[in-house]
Amino acid sequence: MQRLLRDFRTGEAHAIDVALLDTLHALCAACGGRTFEIISGYRSPTTNAMLRRTSVGGVAKRSLHMDGRAIDVRLVGVDTARLRDAAKALGRGGVGYYRESDFVHLDTGRARSW
Repeated sequence: MQRLLRDFRTGEAHAIDVALLDTLHALCAACGGRTFEIISGYRSPTTNAMLRRTSVGGVAKRSLHMDGRAIDVRLVGVDTARLRDAAKALGRGGVGYYRESDFVHLDTGRARSW
């Protein structure tokens, strides 16, 4: 799993929080068992710093991506707003909805949404 969710920019891998994988499994079951498209899994400190410098916003200085505790995804065949709603209903951690970029951020931090 570490290799699959590695930082695609640097190739660095990191342990992934099992609770994050459990959340993905629960969402897949709740939304009809489809395939996830991974936008971003683990993010190295170097990549995170670069994204903070070059992005308009939305990149936390101490992102949970850097701890293997966050992932940005789409679920094939499922509207991202529906995926967001299903994730929020789980109440398992952070849920960010990025409508314009068409993905949902999930993490194993405290339950919150944006």
